[in-house]
Amino acid sequence: MTAEAVVVKEVHVAVAVVIRDGRVLIARRPDHVHQGGLLEFPGGKVEPGETVQQALVREIGEETGLTVPEGSLEPVIGIRHDYGDKRVFLDVWSTTEAQGQARGCEGQPVDWLLPEALADDAFPAANRPIIRALRLPSTLPITGEIADIAEGLEKLSRSLENVMSPLLVLRSPALDSDAYCRLAEEAVALTGDHCGVIVHGAPGIFESVAGASGLHLPWREAEKLMARPVPGGVWLGVSCHNADEIAHAVRLGADYVTLGPVAETATHPGEPGIGWSAFQDIVDSAPVPVYGLGGLGRDQVAEAKVAGAQGVAGIRFWWPSN
Repeated sequence: MTAEAVVVKEVHVAVAVVIRDGRVLIARRPDHVHQGGLLEFPGGKVEPGETVQQALVREIGEETGLTVPEGSLEPVIGIRHDYGDKRVFLDVWSTTEAQGQARGCEGQPVDWLLPEALADDAFPAANRPIIRALRLPSTLPITGEIADIAEGLEKLSRSLENVMSPLLVLRSPALDSDAYCRLAEEAVALTGDHCGVIVHGAPGIFESVAGASGLHLPWREAEKLMARPVPGGVWLGVSCHNADEIAHAVRLGADYVTLGPVAETATHPGEPGIGWSAFQDIVDSAPVPVYGLGGLGRDQVAEAKVAGAQGVAGIRFWWPSN
């Protein structure tokens, strides 16, 4: 006897990140519903015939009493999550232009919280990538090649005014591990409160650099691992080139990944990138924030977001060439 395949329908859910004065509107789920007692963002199912923007305007109004101009909504992240008995696609958009006084129109408590106050265990698991996306910048600067510590620190000092990001990735494969750790310790001291330094390399690098804000794993290091190599309170990024590598990064507990090259790069002239279409196809199934990497600049952040990305990562838009 042949068993019939069970088809689990995917539910399209519109999720709203409503921001006012740097704070995010959240609500608490009623105790009697699925995952009751946890926090959530406003939103609900996209009804037949609705666009996701129309659904968000309707849901925000019904749940919170706020009025949102449809044109003010911007994409944040798309997340597919399998609960076993059902699958959901969380289509997440943000707005800073909600008008009115927020209230729990369905009896739910509502509050405005800073992104830093959004704790993972207070939300359903499917919402956690949203929290990452809210905390991560739209541009992720990466240092260019550093072969000399003093020269690299001088370039970093000159470039800090161009960072325009609370984080940067300190990449220097030309240095051995001891020299890199000396560079990283100096970089952490140099950047101070201006931005956090994410070190790049093997897990032991992070353990050796006091004050680092996280670890970015090149794929050659990530593929060796079976579990998250750093604590949950710091950033973990992974360099990826395809969907399978992203899936492995997710299993490691990565907070974000880079994907590329999207376009031709100066280091590989004549070699085309994957392009935005292929990039979007991969990002559509990625349950973590994804940065486009390779031949991109700040002026392509909006294009990257349309393709589902967190933003762009790279060197040339901030690091001096000499």
